[in-house]
Amino acid sequence: MAGEYVLQVSEPKFSDLSLSFCGYSDCQPGYSFGPAVRPNYIIHYILSGKGTFQIGDSVYPLKKGDGFLIEPDVLTYYQADQNDPWTYLWVGFTGKNAEQYLAELGLGGGRVAYSTSGGEKLKQIVMEMLKQNPVSPGADFTLQSLLYAFFGVLAREGGLPRQKYKEVENQYIRQAAEFIRNNYPERIKISDVAAYVGITRSYLYTMFMKTFGVSPQEYLSNYRITRASELLTLTELSIETIAASCGYEDPLVFSKAFKKRKGVSPSRYRKEDRSRAQATLEGGKLEML
Repeated sequence: MAGEYVLQVSEPKFSDLSLSFCGYSDCQPGYSFGPAVRPNYIIHYILSGKGTFQIGDSVYPLKKGDGFLIEPDVLTYYQADQNDPWTYLWVGFTGKNAEQYLAELGLGGGRVAYSTSGGEKLKQIVMEMLKQNPVSPGADFTLQSLLYAFFGVLAREGGLPRQKYKEVENQYIRQAAEFIRNNYPERIKISDVAAYVGITRSYLYTMFMKTFGVSPQEYLSNYRITRASELLTLTELSIETIAASCGYEDPLVFSKAFKKRKGVSPSRYRKEDRSRAQATLEGGKLEML
């Protein structure tokens, strides 16, 4: 590394979005990092030169004006060009709302490369961050304001085809609901749903509570019981078969879950629902006569 400047924040103060570290690197030809997994989000921006960023089989050739996002717990590798090595800056951060804020920028969930016309502003912000003494009075508030300013530049001058946050959120909800509909008979877990959509369990929980008023686990259980109710009414399948068809290995667990939501056992529900249907049918015949 020809030149590197780093600021480390040891004790983040803010919970929604918090700076972990930032830096500036003037890389030597062919300098590489990884393959490695990082615990934080890290946004890189390329000030000059070029290089490549790789996740799995996806390789992104990047140059001045481009940037890339490293997501937590994702294996990545990046390397400076041999003839025109890049100089870049980076900002590492965490926070319970980090995923949501990135979604508003059009980043995250598999979208990792971007471009922006605000490179000089990003450089000024990071250089100002590097001037701060993180243990001096008020430095945490200054660094926090600079972190938000960094996001502000990307929001205003980023080159990604960004989606509004609500549109991104609706897309995640649709994908999650579709996954549940297609896989409810299997032994799926909420972590499987979150992995399919490409978001964290906590973010999935937040969206389901906001959209449906129930947790993802409750949504899955309700969907299974709804399907079980239909099978009880429309088929002659046994309780055990219906339980297995709706994702319950143990018929007793199924019966308890069904009674909790419907107020009656599966067998009683079948009997009463068919009685209601028969009464309705007979009433219709009398009216026709």
